[in-house]
Amino acid sequence: MKMLKLAGALLVSASLTAPLAAKELKFGHVGAPGSLFAASAEHFAEVANAKLPDGWSVAVFGSSQLGKDKELLQKLKLGTVDFALPSSVMSSVAPEFGLFEMPYLVKDREHMKRIEAEIVWPQIAPAAEAQGYKVLALWENGFRNITNNVRPITTPADLDGVKLRTPNGEWRVKMFQSYGANPTPMAFSEVFVALQTGVIDGQENPLAQIASAKFQEVQTYLSMTGHVYTPAYVTVSANHFGKLPEAVQAALTEAARESQSFVYETAAQMDVDLLEQLKAGGMEVNEADKQAFIEASASIYAAFAEEVEGGQEMVDAAIALGAGS
Repeated sequence: MKMLKLAGALLVSASLTAPLAAKELKFGHVGAPGSLFAASAEHFAEVANAKLPDGWSVAVFGSSQLGKDKELLQKLKLGTVDFALPSSVMSSVAPEFGLFEMPYLVKDREHMKRIEAEIVWPQIAPAAEAQGYKVLALWENGFRNITNNVRPITTPADLDGVKLRTPNGEWRVKMFQSYGANPTPMAFSEVFVALQTGVIDGQENPLAQIASAKFQEVQTYLSMTGHVYTPAYVTVSANHFGKLPEAVQAALTEAARESQSFVYETAAQMDVDLLEQLKAGGMEVNEADKQAFIEASASIYAAFAEEVEGGQEMVDAAIALGAGS
């Protein structure tokens, strides 16, 4: 009997210390084929698969196949999905991510790199980890613009009464309410049908999301507001990722961070190419009065400073890092 107990104990001990068996790691995202998310995740998988030890691989599942953003975040914690690429929804995970909901905060990608180094890694990434998530790298969703079927949007007053889809995040809702719109949070995968059926009048997204989701087929006006720049976060479960072999963790982290240059270059080119594509597709494009939007945004900055601990300091630091951009 003692020998059986000893053998059982040894088996349990071995199972606790044995390295995880090699497997396919699932990367879920909400982007459609041809989107920046799709290009980014597929490039990462290619880089990661070249670095990973034998038997390990990354497989990408786009178009919300594995779930919408909030579902993907839940599945990370359950361990049924290994990577997700959330963007605006992260402000619902930790309030510090609301920094990137502040309108006209990020000037360009060089400015974003400085914010990443000075603010994201020291302050915002640890806030995600406190909630059970680990951010491996910063990629991009992009500069957001408004499409709708009511009128061209030149100033905030033009948004009066417009039913506008937003991501699930309190700051985007507050921002568009302050501009006079009627914001409606909705999962990205539901937006096309909602636009097509008139449930909503419009939405706001980077050009890469607008074009790949074919919103030009159900929207008349594209207004180049550039009101918010949204990073995308290569996100894993802190718990499950930490259980992977160290060589696997290192390969995945390196691949995620190395992919940022590809993401930024691809995003910049898409901004040029897709604008022409959307014009050719029949959308009426207009430039917005960005100064009018900036002046209308003071209340959002004030609310963020008041409601988020250290919010004013983060905003001040981010703005200061924009000098010279």
